[in-house]
Amino acid sequence: MHSTMTIAVILVLLYLGLAGWVYVRQDAMVFHPVAEISLTPADVGWEYDDLTLSTSDGVNINAWFVPVEDARGVVLFCHGNAGNIGHRLDSIRIFRDLGLSVLIFDYRGFGRSEGRPSEFGTYLDAQTAWAFLVEEKGVEPGRIIIFGRSLGGAVAAHLAAHVGREKAPGALILESTFTSLPDMAARLYPFLPVRWLAKYSYNTLGRISDVHAPVLVVHSPGDEIIPYANGQALYAAAPEPKMFLEISGGHNSGFLSSGAVYVEGLDVFFEQHVFAKNR
Repeated sequence: MHSTMTIAVILVLLYLGLAGWVYVRQDAMVFHPVAEISLTPADVGWEYDDLTLSTSDGVNINAWFVPVEDARGVVLFCHGNAGNIGHRLDSIRIFRDLGLSVLIFDYRGFGRSEGRPSEFGTYLDAQTAWAFLVEEKGVEPGRIIIFGRSLGGAVAAHLAAHVGREKAPGALILESTFTSLPDMAARLYPFLPVRWLAKYSYNTLGRISDVHAPVLVVHSPGDEIIPYANGQALYAAAPEPKMFLEISGGHNSGFLSSGAVYVEGLDVFFEQHVFAKNR
């Protein structure tokens, strides 16, 4: 009896210890910033503006504005939870080839941006990038396409909902995005009360119904990190008009390995739901 009680106590302590470890390690589990910028648009021959933007809470974040001549619109690019803007040149190239300028920014604590990353901070950073385009560059909201990949999709959805109906963007694109961070955590740690432990929400599913713009959801059945069902759930919850683009390949490379399927899918969405109304 005594040994059984001892084992039970040890198991409870181990369980509580694991739960505590998950709780205190959340910042490191969610964000994987890289400080060094290994490539810039200049390295591939593109002109660009290297910007420092000041957020409403006094943090300076780094951003690049990469223009194209006679741009059809501007992509406001919210990247994922790892690396920095220097790792996104392949995506910038695709949008440039589609006739779109790009504003891409690093969240606080990423790349050359000051501060430490947090959920609320990433939302403020995205709002600062939006304000730069609308207020300083004079871009009409309807010509701005808010794009988010992976965790950046949650940031993008929050921004698209935040700006409201009167300043609605031209479109919202969610690529390889989760429904919420607690949903992801519950999948990874089904034996822990992660919804009680979670410090982060990133509730994409809860924000998407408040978006007043065409929505494109992009996801791959082969995504090994964020299940395809997450993309399907986001699409089901999105208001009309909307479109779903199925790509192939893994979480971080699907947009490249899908080739023409991805690029042509973007172009169809733009032509049918974004640029047609601007003509």
